[in-house]
Amino acid sequence: MDLGKISRYRGELMGFAIIIVMLFHVYTPRADAFYGLRRMGNLGVDIFFFLSGIGLWFSWCRKQDFRRFYYNRIVRIYPAWLIVAGYYYLSRFKSFQPSYPLPFGGTGDATVDSYIDLAGDILFNWDFWLHDELTFWYVPATMMLYLVAPFYMELVRRHAVFRYLVVLPLMWCIIVQYVTPVHQAVGHIEIFWSRVPIFFLGINCAEAVRQKKNLTPQTWWMVAVFFLVSLSACVWLEQMRHGRFPLYVERMLYIVLAITTVIIMSEVFDRVKKLAYGHFSLNALFAWVGGISLEMYLFHVEYVLKPIEKQHLGYWPTFLLTLVATLPAAYIINKVAGYIIVLLNKTAKIKQQQ
Repeated sequence: MDLGKISRYRGELMGFAIIIVMLFHVYTPRADAFYGLRRMGNLGVDIFFFLSGIGLWFSWCRKQDFRRFYYNRIVRIYPAWLIVAGYYYLSRFKSFQPSYPLPFGGTGDATVDSYIDLAGDILFNWDFWLHDELTFWYVPATMMLYLVAPFYMELVRRHAVFRYLVVLPLMWCIIVQYVTPVHQAVGHIEIFWSRVPIFFLGINCAEAVRQKKNLTPQTWWMVAVFFLVSLSACVWLEQMRHGRFPLYVERMLYIVLAITTVIIMSEVFDRVKKLAYGHFSLNALFAWVGGISLEMYLFHVEYVLKPIEKQHLGYWPTFLLTLVATLPAAYIINKVAGYIIVLLNKTAKIKQQQ
């Protein structure tokens, strides 16, 4: 296998990742035998970060332009974000009763402070950064990584030795957990810190993907061993000791599991690419889902899953109904956001010509 398949099947991999994230979000009782494996669905987030790092490197190698880089990232994410998250925060604003003090001392009533808090949530979900409010957390976390990524990529492009800087976020996870002043200051966003290493590892691995480096048969044995060991360890930890260990510990295992999963699933998608019925194929289905994965992530929990879970239908009916209801809604949001992106790009071109 050549690593170029990771780029070739990026859409399919993103489709796979959002599906296991949705499986993770559906409630399962702790006593259920499926609990540990279901909890492993949050690995999809690590896969997203890894693939995102690879994609950014490809983009940066084509044109090292900070201004264009930031514009493309904002335009890709913000239209869908403002449609879904904007409506969510606005719809609950009048009945907003926070369980924590607002940054400027407000109470949630229609005051200047609460309007500032509302604006902060709509623009970049600042309550995630301030209070670990996890609704839509992946998007502000991604935007923060996008903010620093071009500086890292340019540094690595000029001096390859700086790839080893990825050790710093690994060290930082330990510091955040055990150095008390740091933990008190930023420990509440551990879910972000523990995902930083996999993002920068994606950037580091991207050049091998871009050059389509080959994996030897001996390497496949190593990939298989790493995958099985990390998967079995993570499932056991979730099933037997969930909540009894710092999360970053398992997330370090996730690094190995995410990378090996991406490699294995790339080969799987390559093997099944010929399985088609007319214009329909499994690969095309996963790629289509991957193309609307951002919109699916934003929409499915608050707008679909929570109302369905109130019906107590069981795990698999809840998941399937959530998936079926989310797909058309995410597709429509994607098309509306795409139309907005086209308008923004036309406006940007007009300004450049002037």
